[in-house]
Amino acid sequence: MTGDLSRYPVPARVHRVEEVVRRSRFITTLAHAPDADAAHAFIQRIRDEFPDATHHCWAFVAGPPGSTTHVGMSDDGEPHGTAGRPMLHALLHSGVGEVVAVCARYFGGVKLGTGGLQRAYSGGVRAALETLPTVEHVERAPLRVTVGYADVDALQRLIAERELPVKEETFGADVTYTVEIPVPDLDEVRARIADLTHGSARFD
Repeated sequence: MTGDLSRYPVPARVHRVEEVVRRSRFITTLAHAPDADAAHAFIQRIRDEFPDATHHCWAFVAGPPGSTTHVGMSDDGEPHGTAGRPMLHALLHSGVGEVVAVCARYFGGVKLGTGGLQRAYSGGVRAALETLPTVEHVERAPLRVTVGYADVDALQRLIAERELPVKEETFGADVTYTVEIPVPDLDEVRARIADLTHGSARFD
């Protein structure tokens, strides 16, 4: 695991590449998998899309890039270690997090051997990763801030400027907002709010 794990690229959408290796057709599809359940649901979706494929081999990293906490893989009937492991290895070294890869193979009648299979499955994942559109995943933490009515406009401007998701607003004697702040920006946003409200804002 490397880099800032509060911000990292994840797949923006489902992405697919296809190649033919010695008459066998390899269809490799990547998708966003924030957790293992999402990964398994996507694997089933590809099985349903290509029900007549000879194999549906897969691997996923349902966490930050390079994290082995929530990973999975399957050779789905291919010789042990020739499909799932090379696919997982490619994902773990890609710098992309929360990603699942499924390869539907249609056997073309020519055996590729263990080395050929490993190259075909890992190569399909790497080819898909090279052209994969990504978006930035940002880990957020909730911040509860209470201000007087005089400071509401200034706080709302800051929330709009920073595009902070508002989870809750409570109006009483004062106004309480629960906003989601990117973890790396937490101290800076708190300081900005304190500054805007001349130190009167209360944080929970």
